Amino acid sequence: MSTGEPPTPGTPSTTEPVFRPNAKYVLLLGVMTALPAVTTDIYLPSLPDVARELDTSPAAAQLTMTAMLIGGAVGQLVIGPLSDRFGRRKPVLVGVALHVVTSLLCAIAPAIIPLIALRTLQGFFNASASVIAMAVIRDRFVGPDASRLLSRLMLVIGVAPLFAPSVGGLIAGEFGWRGVFVALALYGAALWVVVFFRLPETLPASRRIASTGGAWRGYRVLLRDRHFVALAVLPGLGQAVLMSYVVGSPFVLREGFGLSANQFALVFAVNGIGLVGGAQVNAALVRKFAPIQIIRTALPVSFACTVLLLVLAVTGAGGLPALLVALFLIMSLVSFTPPNASAIALSRHGERAGTAAAFIGSLQAGVAGVVSPLVGVLGEDAVAMSTVMAGAAAGALLVLALATPAYRRGGWTQAEHTRR
Repeated sequence: MSTGEPPTPGTPSTTEPVFRPNAKYVLLLGVMTALPAVTTDIYLPSLPDVARELDTSPAAAQLTMTAMLIGGAVGQLVIGPLSDRFGRRKPVLVGVALHVVTSLLCAIAPAIIPLIALRTLQGFFNASASVIAMAVIRDRFVGPDASRLLSRLMLVIGVAPLFAPSVGGLIAGEFGWRGVFVALALYGAALWVVVFFRLPETLPASRRIASTGGAWRGYRVLLRDRHFVALAVLPGLGQAVLMSYVVGSPFVLREGFGLSANQFALVFAVNGIGLVGGAQVNAALVRKFAPIQIIRTALPVSFACTVLLLVLAVTGAGGLPALLVALFLIMSLVSFTPPNASAIALSRHGERAGTAAAFIGSLQAGVAGVVSPLVGVLGEDAVAMSTVMAGAAAGALLVLALATPAYRRGGWTQAEHTRR
């Protein structure tokens, strides 16, 4: 029986799983991972309607987004160790079922406070899908193989920003914003059926942590590995850049620049193409370069683009077209850091993959949940959105430079362990 302790704490695993995924397997993991993203993006066009119908402020309506992210952060911290203890299938089946229930309760929420509370629970439960998908990947892949698969998943996950706002707008236009939550319940029900019949158990009993207490103690092991912690923070700061755009864009583009719902959906779709395209470029690059090499190049370029966006927002130079070009560049670059940082971090603690995936995922949701509301606090305009995005990108670059050896002489020699 495994104790869950890594053979050499902080050293990347070199085990080479022989499993190779087919398209259906990638699609299943992608649909699982996309559940929180779909839950976020399909609801975006309804934010102004929620504020009006529930007689609340735009900032309060934005809290329904933040609440889901924070709920997801906490949910992953709970679900990850449980999956190391009891296997992958049971936690995801329970979590997705409860996502369905909370989605239906959101549809009948009478006021903004109950809706915020229910969105917190919704995020908590649907976190099971994303954290289990990450753990399943680490059960079978390491290093560049994991990074490539995570990047390929972005092709599936990218469908959310491409189509979810348009679908959400159509549903809300026909049935109101409450109909969006009914649609999310149907999505969850369909996902539950597919997972039940198609997702195999990837953590056999012989590899599970012997006790629940041992699973929870995994966080202590992770926290002692400072390079793991630094790598785990990077996807969260990248997600903060993305979510600052996601949360701020309905108000910046629709109310600030007067775009219609269809025009906003089109802009969101174009930026979704950038997100997906960047992920596929990354999947190709990891065949030739170590993941850490990609990160230490992509982060400075991404930061420079957010600074450009801020300058354009402050000066108004180039108007809306220039702003949209800068946003597209940022969305194209934001896909480079999370899969590579996650793959390196997960490779360091393969025997507690669920806990490690939960730690990374919770930071990703939690950091984004704390940072993105600053857009509303600072004024909900283009300058506020750009300032928060630039701040998050600067934070990621500082973490990489100060908390890892990535920019020291000779680079990060441990990165060579993750190359094939």
